[in-house]
Amino acid sequence: MSSPQCCDNPPTLSSTSGSGRVEEVGGVKSYVSGSIDSNAAVVLVSDVYVYFHAWKRKLGDKVAAAGFYVVIPDLLYGDPYSTGQEFFSWLPSHSPDKGAEDTKPIISHLKSKGISAIGAAGFCWGAKVVAQLAKTDDIKAVVMLHPSLISLDDIKEVKVPISVLGAEIDQMSPPELVRQFKDVVKPEPQVDLHVKIFDGCVHGWTVRYDVEDATAVKRAEEAHQDMLDWFNKYVK
Repeated sequence: MSSPQCCDNPPTLSSTSGSGRVEEVGGVKSYVSGSIDSNAAVVLVSDVYVYFHAWKRKLGDKVAAAGFYVVIPDLLYGDPYSTGQEFFSWLPSHSPDKGAEDTKPIISHLKSKGISAIGAAGFCWGAKVVAQLAKTDDIKAVVMLHPSLISLDDIKEVKVPISVLGAEIDQMSPPELVRQFKDVVKPEPQVDLHVKIFDGCVHGWTVRYDVEDATAVKRAEEAHQDMLDWFNKYVK
């Protein structure tokens, strides 16, 4: 398999404008938005494509507008997946496990600034990163949007509230797998796990969609709001 579904419909590079700025956070080049004086932060972990794309800045600004300090780190270090590459040859040098380890100094930096509550959301590849973080006590809650590379064993080990937003048409995390997540989450202490399958949507629908398609925009915005609702509930 040279190009799994998580690589479909790559974003078209466009304006990198946004209300935030680019700086190093915990040693990682990142787009940041919102006030560092907030007591709550959200780390958004990208898919396999460039972290600075306009949609990512726009979404980061939307989360910041809800009262969070937002960090979008470049965990691929300037070497994102590009169309035509053999994905499973690219993946070993871009391990989500390493991404999770590299996120920990970011979390430590945020805590050193007085931020007491931190959440994380991951898209596709990034969902595996935040799944690893969810196995620790470093963060308060996670959201996984059309996750890739997630196993039932990952879910068995989560310690924090987790929301999984899946697509009906998804080869990477099909609905039948995502629904099983509820069956394996730890019963004691009970971990709040929410699963929602978006009918008619394909993998990647929350971030790589046609902005001229009103239905696609509406579905993506619904997922974004679900993500915000989860963080408003657990990361405040």
